Amino acid sequence: MTGFREQAPGGGAQGIFYGWYIVAAAFVVLAVGSGFGFYNLGVYLKAFVDERNFAVSVTSVATASFFISSGLTGLLVGLFIERHDPRWSVLAGAVLCSSALIGIRWVEELWQLYAFHIVFGAGYAACALLPCTTLVARWFEAKRSIALSYASTGLSVGGILFTPVSVKFIEWGGLGWAAGWISLFLFIGIVPIALLVFRPSPASMGLKPDGGEAVRNEDGLIDTPVPDGVDFAEAARSRLYLFIVTGFVFVMMAQVGTLAHQFRLVFSRTDSDETAALAIASMAGASIVGRLVGGHALTWMPAKPFVFGLAIAQAIALTLYAYMTNPLALIATSILFGVTIGNLLMMQPLMIAEAFGLKAYGRLFSWSQFSMTAGVAAGPALIGYIYELGGGYTPAFLLMTGASIIGLICFLAAGPLNQFKSEDKVGV
Repeated sequence: MTGFREQAPGGGAQGIFYGWYIVAAAFVVLAVGSGFGFYNLGVYLKAFVDERNFAVSVTSVATASFFISSGLTGLLVGLFIERHDPRWSVLAGAVLCSSALIGIRWVEELWQLYAFHIVFGAGYAACALLPCTTLVARWFEAKRSIALSYASTGLSVGGILFTPVSVKFIEWGGLGWAAGWISLFLFIGIVPIALLVFRPSPASMGLKPDGGEAVRNEDGLIDTPVPDGVDFAEAARSRLYLFIVTGFVFVMMAQVGTLAHQFRLVFSRTDSDETAALAIASMAGASIVGRLVGGHALTWMPAKPFVFGLAIAQAIALTLYAYMTNPLALIATSILFGVTIGNLLMMQPLMIAEAFGLKAYGRLFSWSQFSMTAGVAAGPALIGYIYELGGGYTPAFLLMTGASIIGLICFLAAGPLNQFKSEDKVGV
């Protein structure tokens, strides 16, 4: 339990810092949300194509609408959680996701396919990455990279535990039957834990980030500290923010496009649902190891070289996906890709918090997520259309390799992360 227990003023242990309970709850919420949502999009895509006779290109664009809806909703979520308890956002998001999944059984027309993805995307934005990373960032400063790595590991665990379950449920009873059970599991896995464990900030419990005691005023009452950092307007128009955001637009275009088509890519080259599911599970497992190692490494290693290496590794993995046909080679490629996924998803909130502080973190992160919508939505659609036009998956994945390289160039152009740090600005 080293690093989890804090010292009382007199030197004795005062128990586990409550922030680690926030991390554990965020881990569970992200695992359930990603396992039945984010990582499951490729599974839903294949099922809609196989069972409902939608074209791959049409379903790919509908999948893209999930990310457009998620990005737009995230702007509202960012404003809401700056002013209100994030638990209510998580609750509303879980209700929307569960309702959308229940409605899958009635999806037969094109507009219904889009409606499902739009509602599902809105719910995912409200209950997953944005509120969870915001809470963890509020509760930790010195150990923020470690705490974020632990919490965001839930994303990968969800892919390991719940995506294969979804595949089996669809095999047993079809998409409509499986979606009803998935809806129930998602609601039960998110709502009770979020309501019972999440707390809006350390100050709400008389604490400071990383386990210190809260500051009290002359009357002995707890002072709620003003979050440090850069004003939203100043940060949003800076070169640093614009190039960080643009870099993630391109690397996430490549990443999400690959995620949406990975199951079908592996299946098309191996003719095996089991191999395709194993590829996703292997990718998720590698992302867990990579993220945990990365979280600890970032306590002593600068973030910029780390994200450079991730972008290069992702470009290599996508090039391999373009050409590999052997099942073992595809699994190995999935492992390399997983290492980059685990860390890139963590790096975006970490870099924004490190560069600009917490003063406007919710809005900066939500606008970053929204800006990424163009790339995230384009990734699955571009791969789908290139495939449908007869090019197959090889040129489609080479295009995603190019997107990763453009992202790397943007990170290089952003400049140092500490350019806003001064005694009168950021103290993260």
